[in-house]
Amino acid sequence: MGTDKSSVTILMAEDDDGHALLIRDRFERAGITNPIIRFKDGLETWDFLSGAAKPGLEPGKSYLLLLDIRMPGLDGIKILERVKAGPRLKNLPVIMLTTTDDPREIKLCYDLGCNNYLVKPVQFEQFSEVIKRLGLFITIIKISKIDAK
Repeated sequence: MGTDKSSVTILMAEDDDGHALLIRDRFERAGITNPIIRFKDGLETWDFLSGAAKPGLEPGKSYLLLLDIRMPGLDGIKILERVKAGPRLKNLPVIMLTTTDDPREIKLCYDLGCNNYLVKPVQFEQFSEVIKRLGLFITIIKISKIDAK
């Protein structure tokens, strides 16, 4: 069973304020109006996902995680490992959105279970295209709801 794309909450783990603002702006320009919850570091992200922070994930809601790799506290790869390791979060779609284009890191993220890996281009037009593709991704993938357990 699929879900209406507008009912998906986007979780953005991005420590760079400029990148976070640019991502939000590009989403708006691409017509993506989903709610966005931003986390400024890896620990804040994991606390929300794991339930240590309140409010946290709401059972029965659908989420999509945009995950930067280079973040203070806990990096994106460690968060991806934790998300995909447990039964409660393993179906959470995770898109790595990072400036890192190292082929070994890309392979590692896919091996760990990320759904997509997008390199943040420096050029404005390329970045807009990445966000548009991400919007299309949201509309066509099945996003599971979070279990209560």
